Amino acid sequence: MIGRLFIANRGEIALRIIATARRLGITTILGASEADRDSLPARMADEVAIVGPASSSQSYLSIPRVVAAATAAKADAIHPGYGFLSENAEFARAVAAAGIRFVGPDISSLEAMGDKLMARRVGVTAGLPVVPGGEAADAAEARARAAETGYPLLIKAVSGGGGRGMKRVDAETDLDAQIAMAMAEAQAAFGDPRVYIERFIARGRHVEVQVLGDGARAIHLGTRDCSIQRRFQKLVEEAPAPLIPDDKHRALTDAAVRLATHLRYRGAGTVEFLVDADSFDFYFLEMNARIQVEHPVTEQVTGIDLIEQQLLIADGEPLGLRQEEIGCHGHAIEVRINAEDWKADFRPSPGTVQVAAWPAGAGIRVDSHIGGGGVVPPFYDSLIGKLIVSGTTRAEAVARLAAALDALRIEGIETTAGLHRRIAADPRFVAGGVDTRFFEGLTHG
Repeated sequence: MIGRLFIANRGEIALRIIATARRLGITTILGASEADRDSLPARMADEVAIVGPASSSQSYLSIPRVVAAATAAKADAIHPGYGFLSENAEFARAVAAAGIRFVGPDISSLEAMGDKLMARRVGVTAGLPVVPGGEAADAAEARARAAETGYPLLIKAVSGGGGRGMKRVDAETDLDAQIAMAMAEAQAAFGDPRVYIERFIARGRHVEVQVLGDGARAIHLGTRDCSIQRRFQKLVEEAPAPLIPDDKHRALTDAAVRLATHLRYRGAGTVEFLVDADSFDFYFLEMNARIQVEHPVTEQVTGIDLIEQQLLIADGEPLGLRQEEIGCHGHAIEVRINAEDWKADFRPSPGTVQVAAWPAGAGIRVDSHIGGGGVVPPFYDSLIGKLIVSGTTRAEAVARLAAALDALRIEGIETTAGLHRRIAADPRFVAGGVDTRFFEGLTHG
């Protein structure tokens, strides 16, 4: 049994893991950088182990330092959260070599899904449709791929995520320059310059399916819609994905379970699809082999604690849930509150939070590590909290979101709360089923 859990992360996800582990009677050790020594997660954890200085490359991203700290703390298991080392197969291998359990999928799944080209091939083998395209090792191969897919197209980093190394190309004259830029970004962000090309779906929706597996059996926990994005980074997520025909919804979830079963997947994972907003045809994009930022909306509509499920599976337990037992009740929406000045091209806004009055009440959940007097350091991701609302219907959830955003007060730093108030009032969002062009219309409309 897991008795001592090392949390190799920070911020709200570290606090979220601590809460579930404490409920399960597990001792928590937070692996924190020097910059996070006095953070709320550090105060809430049972123990704190400093893994390095503020720089993430010397702390949260340093495999030797994280593993050494977990070993010294006599941890039974490591939960990587999301981001940082969460999908790093080398890290999972080092954890296993140290005799510590990795709270996540097997190394084979991490390797298969961590490489986007391999993920495409595995998806095809599992019978999932993929967007036309393929690898572009250089400008010449990129031009050949582009001739197959047509314009506009997307260039994506093979080891990418979060929109980094991703470029849209609308004309052949721009292709060579964009390929060079994408490769340079991919090398800088991931240490891997490889890119590939996909056809750009003009009216696409980003729909994902939450799955759980124990290596022998896999189930799904429904869909989420993450179509509202800025530069391929998610802003708003909701569950279930609205306005998708029942037969297409079943086909999406069936495809996700088919992939998880094919992989003999262990743990929590998210299978991501691009859905044509007109025909509802869908294409497999990738699988995130970790907990997602947006996991709370699934928890709200299913009543299932996904962190708990991760820990039970890592403990060697078979899935205690059956597909027929999983229900979806009502609707949930999450908005990411970031320390950014959205009116100044989303410029980061680190600093000390003077006032943090988060909303509360029926159907309102806040996952945050920041309160009044809290410090937002300049070294990491700008997420300071997630506001999650739920209702018996989507309309009720949308109304509750607008009211909760009106009640939210963060002072001392700039945040994206004002942007989310604007989104919540937009008639297109209120109607539901928007595509990935929504943000462009919001900012220019």
